[in-house]
Amino acid sequence: MDGAVVGVVLVVVAALLVLRSGMRVVNQVERGVVFRLGKAQPEFRRPGITFLVPFVDRMRKVNVQVVTMPVPTQEGITKDNVSVKVDAVVYFRVTDPVRAAIEVQDYVFAVGQVAQSSLRSIIGKSDLDDLLTDRERLHEGLALMIDSPAAEWGIHIDRVEIKDVQLPESLKRSMSRQAEAERERRARVITADGEFQAAQQLANASRIMSETPEAMQLRLLQTVVEVAAEKNSTLVMPFPVELLRYFERATKRLDQEVEKNDRELDGPDGSAALKAGIEQIAAVADKFGPAAELTAPKEPAAEPSTPVERP
Repeated sequence: MDGAVVGVVLVVVAALLVLRSGMRVVNQVERGVVFRLGKAQPEFRRPGITFLVPFVDRMRKVNVQVVTMPVPTQEGITKDNVSVKVDAVVYFRVTDPVRAAIEVQDYVFAVGQVAQSSLRSIIGKSDLDDLLTDRERLHEGLALMIDSPAAEWGIHIDRVEIKDVQLPESLKRSMSRQAEAERERRARVITADGEFQAAQQLANASRIMSETPEAMQLRLLQTVVEVAAEKNSTLVMPFPVELLRYFERATKRLDQEVEKNDRELDGPDGSAALKAGIEQIAAVADKFGPAAELTAPKEPAAEPSTPVERP
């Protein structure tokens, strides 16, 4: 009786030990791939407690978290023959644990090697300006190049980013001079544009003032007021403004008379007018010459009246 009880107890303990050896715990961030007699099972084990067949099943845990893997600095020559050094970072995660466990020996190392070769390839296909300014398009192209082989391994590339682009010192100095020259060009263009606009406004103002002389006088008085506001300035006006205006009007009338006389002399009756003028001058000279009497003419004597006979 006692031997039977001991045997039962031993059997129960052995069964518990066998069950304990086949019990596994899968964490939340992992998935379990079961190999039964060396053959991978199509279904992977989800998080929690799972049981394996003792001495038959073997389980491999695969992490499904997003892996952040830095890509070492790669040196290459761009499309426009500039030597640069570029480093990047790759974000990826396992979407199919079974394929990640059986298709590739070490998927992390494999993704790293593909990322390095793709980075060197993207450097050779791009210009330096694209590496410095158009990085979003390069990120998309680089992610597509890495994702093509990684999809066969059950891995999805979330994002690829270029962290830094190291340029030669000589190229940095050249770019600095180029940027300085570009800023200087913009400054000169802006200054020239301002001068052009100011000249246009001054031309418009001069036309308005020429049509309205009073505007010019008001502008002169305003300028006098602005200059007089400075205590260290002395303003001297030798002529009044009205006198200047009188000279201006007189000059205009004189110019008009000269133009009129020129037109008369240049016309068809110009010789006749010139001859008539000479005759008038000669007549005046004869009248007031030395032989002419400058005294006033005497009145004629009154004739004697004839007596009238009366009847």
